[in-house]
Amino acid sequence: MQERRFLGGKIYSYLANDHARLDGALRLATRDPNRIDRAAYAEFREGLLRHIGMEEKILLPAARSANGRKPLPSVDKLHLDHGALAALLVPTPTSAIIAAIKTILDGHNPLEEGPGGVYEECERLLGTGADEIVLRLQSAPRVAMAPHVDNFTALESARNALRRAGYDVTV
Repeated sequence: MQERRFLGGKIYSYLANDHARLDGALRLATRDPNRIDRAAYAEFREGLLRHIGMEEKILLPAARSANGRKPLPSVDKLHLDHGALAALLVPTPTSAIIAAIKTILDGHNPLEEGPGGVYEECERLLGTGADEIVLRLQSAPRVAMAPHVDNFTALESARNALRRAGYDVTV
């Protein structure tokens, strides 16, 4: 039996390229192990929140609609990861917060980009409608950024979101 290969369509290309851009911003923000580059982290933070919004508000609802109102099998895990990532972006970044973000992304991005992943499934379900979805993704607005919040509630919310998503990491 010949292995099926997905070469990536327009949705895949747009969102995988955005992952690469965000990975680069995070690498830049953490290139000095003794100091987080605040400007690069701010770019990563805003970009990741926009990316999550594109998936949660545009891509996943379109896929659900195209799938007879049934969510994709991995959507619950994606929602939990997105919630944990968003919660980790509230406090000022620390090395522990960065490590938690990287832990999530290391498992999360392959769920979306990998063979049989969410992006491939969305391309399959949406068919020729994928072009319209890409236009909507490209038109998604930037996210208005609030200052970091460094209080007990923000940190406890991040810890709870991590636990709900199944991560055993300390922040």
